[in-house]
Amino acid sequence: MVQNSDNPADPFKKALAEATKVMADDPDLSVSYSVDPAGLSGESMRLPQVSRRMTREEVLQARGTADALALKHKYHDGGLHARYAPAGEMARDLYEAMETARCEAIGAREMPGTAGNIDAKIGAEAQRMGYDQISDRADAPLATAAGYLVRHLATGRELPQGAQNVMELWRDYIEAEAGGTLEGLEDTLADQAAFARFARKMIEDLGYGDQLGDDPDAPEDDAEDEAEESQEDEEQPDSSGEDDSDDSESDAEAERSQEEQQDASQAQVQMDEMADEEMGEETELPEGEAPMEPPAPQPISEADPDYEVYSTDFDEEIRAEDLAEPVELERLRAYLDQQLDPLKGAVSRLANKLQRRLQAQQNRSWEFDKEEGVLDAGRLARVVANPTTPLSFKVEKDTEFRDTVVTLLLDNSGSMRGRPISIAAICADVLARTLERCNVKVEVLGFTTRAWKGGQSREAWLNEGRPQLPGRLNDLRHIIYKSADAPMRRTRDNLGLMMKEGLLKENIDGEALEWAHKRLVNRHEARKILMVISDGAPVDDSTLSVNPANYLEKHLRDVIDMVERRKQVELLAIGIGHDVTRYYDRAVTITDVDQLAGAMTEQLAALFDSDPRARARVMGIRKVS
Repeated sequence: MVQNSDNPADPFKKALAEATKVMADDPDLSVSYSVDPAGLSGESMRLPQVSRRMTREEVLQARGTADALALKHKYHDGGLHARYAPAGEMARDLYEAMETARCEAIGAREMPGTAGNIDAKIGAEAQRMGYDQISDRADAPLATAAGYLVRHLATGRELPQGAQNVMELWRDYIEAEAGGTLEGLEDTLADQAAFARFARKMIEDLGYGDQLGDDPDAPEDDAEDEAEESQEDEEQPDSSGEDDSDDSESDAEAERSQEEQQDASQAQVQMDEMADEEMGEETELPEGEAPMEPPAPQPISEADPDYEVYSTDFDEEIRAEDLAEPVELERLRAYLDQQLDPLKGAVSRLANKLQRRLQAQQNRSWEFDKEEGVLDAGRLARVVANPTTPLSFKVEKDTEFRDTVVTLLLDNSGSMRGRPISIAAICADVLARTLERCNVKVEVLGFTTRAWKGGQSREAWLNEGRPQLPGRLNDLRHIIYKSADAPMRRTRDNLGLMMKEGLLKENIDGEALEWAHKRLVNRHEARKILMVISDGAPVDDSTLSVNPANYLEKHLRDVIDMVERRKQVELLAIGIGHDVTRYYDRAVTITDVDQLAGAMTEQLAALFDSDPRARARVMGIRKVS
């Protein structure tokens, strides 16, 4: 007997999941619905959540996203894609956008029903990004426009309004620079390798050839490199005794003359003897003592010693001003202010309310009869009565309240793009200035990755033969927008960097939280507060495709547990459309990004509230509806 579901959306979700598996030509594909960002990781696909109401927008968004991801699963080869992927950021963005357009265009040709669904998805995304309001080409993302143009030329379909606007702003430029290359689009569409070469030629035509990196179709260069490496190996034989050579090198070693081997052996013995003479008596150990073993390498994570990272060579901790020129930061900041001008008044009122609450909790006290400081106006009457009486000054005593530092850790993942990241940036700006007026130091940090789909770490992993369970497999980017000791007036423009096209990528929350925690612990202030603003669970497709599905989420939980167990830092979090209460003990979830300013001010005010009942009342909130 089949039990009927109480959720009217369940039949639709089940039907969509089955249709998606058929379209992707993969019956083993796992399809789930989540408030987390939609995406594809190996054999798992996440689709946007569909509520009981099943609004038209939800249905179209789910169907369009399902079709787009299914087509990519069917027509996209990740290994081939990585082989031709450019090294530079802008070149890679162009490459990714055009490959996505290729998969969707093939689907539109072979399965015309998908075209309308994907159009609806593109239109919703373009509207959310405000593409229909852009009038200056400099404000429109070139990579997105190139992807739109490839899709338009391959299918002959008009794009939704916002997407059409972005494409038209760049179309004349793209066709002028790469018109000859675009003529070959039709011949390469069905062949991913040929299309990858076509995309790299397009990138070169558009002026980003210096970001392409090495040509993967240049075997003669590889042969020359291998010959040079082989020659170097012959000239510098391995003196360690380890057999790390390949079969060809072993054959060459066998053909070496006996005299050469004897000479090499004698030279090695002489080097060992010289080393022993230099060490002298220091090489002798007291009787009964064993030689000291080298210290074990430090674990990547203090929270979980078993947490693995394939490579940290490509990670970066960088200041915001080093990611853009001052002129660009100023332009991005002006754009941020323009986008959020209607919201700034409401945020400022909340900030002023927070300031009044904080200042009311400061028990001000003074030391009188000082030789310098603030003139004590209450004792001026004595000076008037007797001019020989010296002036009296007073000095305000420091309070425990002031010995505080607050870190705002902002999720800079791609799912925050658009209004969420804009509001997060302006709230961080206003709250930092507000807390500074209350003599509370503030640090603003952001976290994302340097690339989509793994970046240089994944390339190194592929070159090493794809070892099993490599751990985190992407290049981290931790951004310092404002350090705790830097005044807000000097770092104001840095927050505009969040508006930079191509900055927001994937999010590895656990390592970012541990990084922010370490920075706070090293501060001298007596009280340390860390507030995390995020809109989803940790997501990195490259890592999750070759590790357990809960790999990043488990590490985040371990880091949170460590922070809360050590109690050196007070931790709280705000989730935007995502239930972060399943991770953090002190957290709120807001359903609308416009509620962020109120949630941030209330949470910070609660931490400073001297009344434990009021504090518990606010901190007990789990969801703002």
